[in-house]
Amino acid sequence: METKASDRAYAALREDIVEWRLRPGTVLQEVEQSERLGVSRTPVREALARLSADGLVAAQGGRGLIVTAVSVESVEQLFGLRRALEQEAARAAAANRDPEVFRDLRARFLAAGDLLADGDPAHTRYYELVDRLDRAIDGAAANPYLVAALRNLRPHLARLRRVSRDDPDRLRAAAQEHLLIVEAIIDGDAELAASATRVHLYRSLQSVLASAERLTSTKETP
Repeated sequence: METKASDRAYAALREDIVEWRLRPGTVLQEVEQSERLGVSRTPVREALARLSADGLVAAQGGRGLIVTAVSVESVEQLFGLRRALEQEAARAAAANRDPEVFRDLRARFLAAGDLLADGDPAHTRYYELVDRLDRAIDGAAANPYLVAALRNLRPHLARLRRVSRDDPDRLRAAAQEHLLIVEAIIDGDAELAASATRVHLYRSLQSVLASAERLTSTKETP
């Protein structure tokens, strides 16, 4: 079935925001974006409404809709919520997991070094693996309310990936942290899975905060 124009516009705008091609503070005018995306204003209006619901754009006085800011305060708030949700998801996944699903992921994370060294500066294949782990944990957690909360959070977290993507050492360390989470889930050790998740998120937060100036600079070229 053909994708609706509003879905295409939403996906394109969301990707541009997540990838920092549309930076915080950018004004999003319907006419300009419809011309850029090659669709009419109505699908763009619908896409912007969805992005507003996601919290990725917001009304700003008389300027219309703008891309929301990323600040140290907002990063800390995001990670506070992420820590609570992902630790609980890891516990539930360890209790309910299909070991074969996570054994396959373990093999893939053991080979993650090859994904990070494949010459792709965006590390697309590595992030696809991380997304696959997220989906596996969501499925094993078997808690639709928890999963819905995590899915609402992830567009904001995806904006922060740019920091790690620019730091190969952090990416390699994160791959090892993900591996420990996977192994704890395979073993059915709920508390170890939660603890490994807490360590991973702590180190990820420190990496993001260390780069907060780069994140919030409006002068940096994406």
